Amino acid sequence: MSAAASRFSPQIWRAGVPLVVGLLIAVWPAPAGLAPHAWLYFALFAAVILALITEPLPPAAVGLIGVTVIAVFGLPFSAAQRLDPTFRMPAESIKWALAGFSNSTVWLIVGAFVFAMGYEKTGLGRRMALVMVRWLGGRTLGLGYAIMLADLVLAPFTPSNTARSAGTIYPVIRSIPGLYGSLPGESARKIGAYLMWTGFATTCVTSSLFVTALAPNLLALDFVKKTTGITITWGEWCLGFLPIGCPLLLALPWLVYKIYPPEIRVSAEAPRWAAQELATLGRITRREWIMAALVGAALGLWIFGASVIDATLVAFVAISLMVVCRVVAWSDILGNTAAWNTFVWFATLVNLADGLNKSGFVAWFGQHAAALLVGYSPLFVMVVLVAFFFLIHYLFAGLTPHTTALLPVVLAAGAAVPDLPVRTFALLLAFSLGIMGVLTPYATGPAPVYYGCGFITRRDFWRLGLTFGLIFLSALLLIGVPWLGLAK
Repeated sequence: MSAAASRFSPQIWRAGVPLVVGLLIAVWPAPAGLAPHAWLYFALFAAVILALITEPLPPAAVGLIGVTVIAVFGLPFSAAQRLDPTFRMPAESIKWALAGFSNSTVWLIVGAFVFAMGYEKTGLGRRMALVMVRWLGGRTLGLGYAIMLADLVLAPFTPSNTARSAGTIYPVIRSIPGLYGSLPGESARKIGAYLMWTGFATTCVTSSLFVTALAPNLLALDFVKKTTGITITWGEWCLGFLPIGCPLLLALPWLVYKIYPPEIRVSAEAPRWAAQELATLGRITRREWIMAALVGAALGLWIFGASVIDATLVAFVAISLMVVCRVVAWSDILGNTAAWNTFVWFATLVNLADGLNKSGFVAWFGQHAAALLVGYSPLFVMVVLVAFFFLIHYLFAGLTPHTTALLPVVLAAGAAVPDLPVRTFALLLAFSLGIMGVLTPYATGPAPVYYGCGFITRRDFWRLGLTFGLIFLSALLLIGVPWLGLAK
């Protein structure tokens, strides 16, 4: 094979698989009871989801192309709608294509990215992580709790767990193992492997604890509202996961300590190193104080002010004050490619999922799936569907494609079962998104960073992923089902 052919083969494969699968679905006859336009929509939807997994192009570009093709052919709209004399296809198609870009949830994601940028620009995020290490780093187990607390403090305002864990926490803890002669390879288990797995597993739990700790959480809430009509606030989410997340976070460093024990139990060097780094940073700056105040005010309004001011508007007010107070520059916001890339990506995904519902596919799937579940108790059906939704993440590279592809249809299937507690079911599905990221080296954004650090072997990563995945799923079901049932 020539060098050119070898270079382009992976790209051809990445683009070819989604196109072939989409074409095969499109030419297959529509199932009974499903309109032809809805089946064609599903074919394009499946092709887009596969392309988000194989990534022949950046995900935002894939989403934009998918929405564009669907809008050009008017696939969200039925034949009856098109025959209506008052229906104007060009106007309705572009209205549908642009709807996601005015979605308040999508803008809240952008706002949270700007918060994360404020943490980074002011140095507040790194300072908080180092303070935790200085206070709790005298023992290896204490270091584990320092890592957990640092991630917990950053989580409510960092919707990218990649930015939070891989971008802020990882660089700090990566510097610690070398102080004890623990390096990737034979000496990794001295202390480095323990710290890395604790950091990774922790961010999966904090990603489920707060709506704004993971971008797909916000996407999930939008899907829940459109599919079931149920609205879930920031405070309701946090209160719902708190009895699940708090025990997990409190136990996590200890569980890793027991299941994947470090050889070094005392870490006296870490506090000294953290103190030196803090001394280099100097005294807390005015910009850090302002950032901390804005973060606290926004958090308070998100929890207690939902009836007074919209969560997205809270983020807009805080960002405006960040610019006025020169915590961040407007050019920094404009240059935040991660935020704007995510904006386009999630705006198009909101549209894609909305079209799946608008075309009638979600309702059709829910009715047929519910028919298969007749005869079983609603509680059994709910538990099985949540476990299925969680464990099938082994097939997905990333949380966003999983959320977009499966959440609406699994939610519809459960909602169609008589007497099933839909609100509890919706919350359990949404809560599972962060914690399922622990399963594989490709399950969530930070996973490849921790997998590739060299401290955790391939075998250990898969084994620990399954072990902690089952622990997290068990906590979700054993604590979440009775708690959410009582709290409804």
